[in-house]
Amino acid sequence: MDTLHQIEHWADRHHPRWVDFVRISLGLFILYKGVLFISDTAALMNLIGEMDVGFFHMALAHYVAFAHIVGGILIALGLLTRLAVTVQLPILIGAVFFVNMDSRFLTVTNNVEFVLSLVVLVLLLVFLVFGSGKFSIDDYMKNHPTA
Repeated sequence: MDTLHQIEHWADRHHPRWVDFVRISLGLFILYKGVLFISDTAALMNLIGEMDVGFFHMALAHYVAFAHIVGGILIALGLLTRLAVTVQLPILIGAVFFVNMDSRFLTVTNNVEFVLSLVVLVLLLVFLVFGSGKFSIDDYMKNHPTA
């Protein structure tokens, strides 16, 4: 636990304020993808259908959509950021390594999706370490414990 607190303290001291706008943009983008998944469930089911996960297709589709919508809101607001990022990580790892690495890997549209998924995964890892920053509900709650 001491190492975790040291990492969190280091991240709080080395967190430039402009990174908060990247976090907000990332959260809004993840929220947008969640809304897209809800509005076009067939496309999400096709993505999941390419993975051989048996009868868990519907449960996995609901998890992905719900996690993107709720997680995107939490990341954008800076509320429980590390928890929201942790919930997003399995989805993006699956997107990078399983969904986008199929037989169409070298096509232009799949390359764009792959790069986009990879960038989001890297940003999620950054915010897992750095946390939410100064422009966040987490920081406000930490500085105003009785409010």
